[in-house]
Formats: sequence, C-alpha cells, structure tokens
Amino acid sequence: MKPVPVYFSIGTNQGDRTAQIEEALRRLDAAIGRPHEALSSIIETPAWGFDGPAFLNCAVRYRTARRPQTLLKICKRIERAMGRKETLEYDAEGRRIYHDRPIDIDILLYGDERIDTPELQIPHPLMQEREFVMRPLREIFEQK
Repeated sequence: MKPVPVYFSIGTNQGDRTAQIEEALRRLDAAIGRPHEALSSIIETPAWGFDGPAFLNCAVRYRTARRPQTLLKICKRIERAMGRKETLEYDAEGRRIYHDRPIDIDILLYGDERIDTPELQIPHPLMQEREFVMRPLREIFEQK
C-alpha cells in the first residue's frame, strides 16, 4: 500500500504537559517507524466539555502505509502506557462525559479515506467543533 498523509491531534492536561506531548511524539515516531513530517505549535486551551485544568494541544502529520485500525491500536497502546485510563461515561442524554487525561491522541484524517465504524470515525467527527484541534491543523496545512 502507498503511504498517505495522516493527521493526529495530541492533547494533555495532567503532569508536565510539554514533556507528555514530547513523549507521545517520540512514541508515535517509534511505533510508526519514521519521524513526523510536520508539527504545529503547541497551544494552551481551556478544557473542553468539562471543568478542569487547561490543556496543551498540537497537531502532527505523518506519512505512512499503516492501516487506520493499526494506527488506532498504536494510539491506544501509547495512551495506556503513558497512564491514561479509558473509562467512557455518558450522561442521561447520551453525551460523552470528559475527564482530565495525561495524554489524548486522536486520528483526525487519513488521506482521503472516510471510515465509520463503532471503534473509529475518520475524519474525526468532532474536529470541526474543536478550535483546539482546528487551529493546529490549519497551521500544518499552511506549512505545505
């Protein structure tokens, strides 16, 4: 399979946030098998969807032939290794309840593909609503 551009969002609001992002990038580089080819600025934003400490967020682009499902497994493995506890909670109306997290890695875009499974949606379904995702992503697109 031919390599395609893949965009990720990385965020954290616990611990040494800058170090958390740097470690997530090192682990992604190693797991994907090549260094990232573009990285946005790291921005600080308020917690989204809950009251909590501010987040640091960035976007990153890789070029890879790894399948989206494999990349999702890589992201989840890195999140767990860095201390994330994934306990999904929903309110009475079915909206997700968000919490603090040491690291969050989301796949935003995978080439031109569209994926809609219970485990993975690409493009990321909420990215347009999240300025903390769109601002860094736009910065990477402007670097081209």
